[in-house]
Amino acid sequence: MSTQKTIRKMFSGNCVFIAGVTSLDILPDTSVAEVAFAGRSNVGKSSLLNAMTGQANLARTSHTPGRTQQLNFFTVGDEKLRLVDLPGYGYAKASKSDVKAWNKLIRQYLKGRPNLRHVYVLVDSRHGLKDVDIEVMKMLDDAAVAYQIILTKSDKVKKDAMEKVKERVEKALKSHPAAFPTPHATSSHKKYGLTELQHMVYKLSQ
Repeated sequence: MSTQKTIRKMFSGNCVFIAGVTSLDILPDTSVAEVAFAGRSNVGKSSLLNAMTGQANLARTSHTPGRTQQLNFFTVGDEKLRLVDLPGYGYAKASKSDVKAWNKLIRQYLKGRPNLRHVYVLVDSRHGLKDVDIEVMKMLDDAAVAYQIILTKSDKVKKDAMEKVKERVEKALKSHPAAFPTPHATSSHKKYGLTELQHMVYKLSQ
């Protein structure tokens, strides 16, 4: 089977929710490689996972920031890889105790998961990198966890503005040793950049 057919099969409805975790004490075993998706609240993580896997309701989406309050684990490719939807960080309107608990859970997972292959840090193309994104990137640098910036909602930004966002992000990434040097632009609504993202994730499962 060709690589393209293998990837298409891997992401064609072959993705299953296996666990929602609010404590590191009940994480799935570490026998399967994991790829995590992180980002500010309402950046479009759930929409991207749904679009990438071709399953409209795989990950719950909401217009209300802070909806995802746990680590959500999904298997793809006959359990050869797990996708992890992390709680959105930086949601100011949640209670301080909730924000502290979510952020602690994210940090502990990212720093201490031995089978974590890669993290995609999602950034809204309309806003670019925020201070809270930089904090997470520094944490990933310190933990030596490889990551790449995914620019979401690129269909909502004009071409010239998009190029400027990419340039600013690339400039910022130069000072982050664990980061992939270039961001990847996507649009869940227009299905832009999803095939390339599937290829990237597939390589991490090999």
